[in-house]
Amino acid sequence: MNNLLREITQCVVCASSLPHAPRPVVAASADSRIIVIGQAPGTKVHATGIPWNDPSGDTLRTWLNVDKATFYDTRNFALMPMGFCYPGKGRSGDLPPRQECAPLWHARLLAKMPAVQLTLLIGQYSQAHYLGNARGATLADTVRRAAEFLPEFLPLPHPSPRNRLWLRKNAWFEAEVVPLLRERVSAILK
Repeated sequence: MNNLLREITQCVVCASSLPHAPRPVVAASADSRIIVIGQAPGTKVHATGIPWNDPSGDTLRTWLNVDKATFYDTRNFALMPMGFCYPGKGRSGDLPPRQECAPLWHARLLAKMPAVQLTLLIGQYSQAHYLGNARGATLADTVRRAAEFLPEFLPLPHPSPRNRLWLRKNAWFEAEVVPLLRERVSAILK
């Protein structure tokens, strides 16, 4: 696992397409029990090299009901985005994750994590990749059916502050899905 993580952090496959020098951000161990698959690092995460080290991470940890020490312990959580480097800015937020990363690295990482009991699919990109045609027509449709994907996957919206409107419009998420998420995470971490 350490050799693979070192290889990932040295990756420059899409360097010519990035706005900054590549800085792949990933955290995992062979003992990880829960995988968090998000989109791609934002500017703050790119600057620090610490996954989910931003307001989105604060919201995610609240949803999970875990503190930072628990979250950043790779025996608990593996943190591997769809795109490992900051992809740049678009008109309405960050650009989509680079498409090279998941096919290049995900299967190799997953093969080294035999203890995984749950994979959290955060946002449409990870849900499209891992759920394929089983996902709903919209992100809301997929997340509303979260229990159907258990025990392997649990789809979630992105916890970005940009999604506050989505969360207000879909109050069922915090009422129904967050308790399910917390129950499952708590059972796995015990």
